Amino acid sequence: MQALFPLGRIFATLGALDAMARASQTPDEFLRRHVAGDWTELDAHDVAENLYGLKYGFRLLSSYRTNAGTVVWVITEADRSSTTILLPQEY
Repeated sequence: MQALFPLGRIFATLGALDAMARASQTPDEFLRRHVAGDWTELDAHDVAENLYGLKYGFRLLSSYRTNAGTVVWVITEADRSSTTILLPQEY
């Protein structure tokens, strides 16, 4: 998979790290999908927003469900300086 954009510095909240650990998953799995533009778990509106953001330099959001059913978000900032993995309630 080719990266569509730089991730910058990578951060993860304790809640997201705990959710991924409980699901026996690693941040890399979600980061690879995010940077490759695998936004299949988003609705059509959010996918369109990401495509616009990719083209014009705005924030990018992915939402994924862990194997244990917990939703995690991956957000890359508009300036591509950082990407954070977090739970929706931590936003």
